[in-house]
Amino acid sequence: MKVMIIGAAGRMGKELITLVKQGYAGADAYIGVDAYSDDYPHTPAECGETPDVIVDFSHASATDAVLDFAVANNIPCVIGTTGHSEEQLSHIRTAAEHVAVFHSGNMSVGIAVLLQLAKQAARAFPDADIEIIEVHHKHKADAPSGTALMLANAIGEVRPDSRQVLGRSGQCKRQPQDIGISAVRMGGVVGEHKVCICTESQTITLEHKAHTRALFAEGGLSAAAYIANKTPGLYNMQTMLAELDEEKDYENSNCGVR
Repeated sequence: MKVMIIGAAGRMGKELITLVKQGYAGADAYIGVDAYSDDYPHTPAECGETPDVIVDFSHASATDAVLDFAVANNIPCVIGTTGHSEEQLSHIRTAAEHVAVFHSGNMSVGIAVLLQLAKQAARAFPDADIEIIEVHHKHKADAPSGTALMLANAIGEVRPDSRQVLGRSGQCKRQPQDIGISAVRMGGVVGEHKVCICTESQTITLEHKAHTRALFAEGGLSAAAYIANKTPGLYNMQTMLAELDEEKDYENSNCGVR
């Protein structure tokens, strides 16, 4: 599988290249693209090569051009960037009508599990106060993180009357339907997300900590392998894990059958 890596000179790009060289998830070759480095072509069109799949961990500002190139050349695409505008999100959905697009605010399998647990806890404690706290390195451009918004949106699926409150200042008494989201930026923290579900008698705390960026690169290449031969559509970490679970259930149901 030949992968076009958008943002190849960046931190995530370098992690992806390292994994490709190791043959992770069936990747065995890469094409680097980076608009801010003279070591690589600045745009996908300048490469002169066609990959099997595109993986973009660069910046939200590159998304439109990446999607246009993917659609024009019929190439599946993984979008791992965050901080998209509503117009860009619409562009992602439109592109998915023509090619397979994997879009997730977080490429970690652990975060996918956290999403499921947060929904389960919110459903079990419908009157609990829920707060989301996320911590990232001081260079992160967007706040709150895409993952924090994913968590809030997932909880909103079981709390349709909820509203997201981004930070607090001054007179802002908590309302029962609030899902509070707080963003912290400091040092070199890769990424931490905590969901607190609190009633008058108890608190459940669900937490995920990313130790290195390698986990996101692993998820990105796993996603690339997953959609490499998929039909057009919008895919994410949940759809990938659900399909893997179905495959495992099928294999288990046929154990011992010859």
